[in-house]
Amino acid sequence: MANDRALGGIIFLGSLAGVVIYFWLLFMSPWAWLTIQVSALLAVGMVLLIMAWIGYTLATTPPPMPLEDFDFEAESEEEEEASE
Repeated sequence: MANDRALGGIIFLGSLAGVVIYFWLLFMSPWAWLTIQVSALLAVGMVLLIMAWIGYTLATTPPPMPLEDFDFEAESEEEEEASE
């Protein structure tokens, strides 16, 4: 439990530090435009990677077995045997 609290504190402080650094990069540094470009690239890139992952999963997952080929009687017999 103490390790979870310590890890939570580290994540909290790291997040606050990230906000402060990002604020400085956007508003006080000479690299503001580069910061915006990199942020936009990362955001769009992550969305496109998630879409690619979904597309790959849809393309490579085999279709489910049609219901007309499924033997419902054998399924119900297995359930009856398991319940006994």
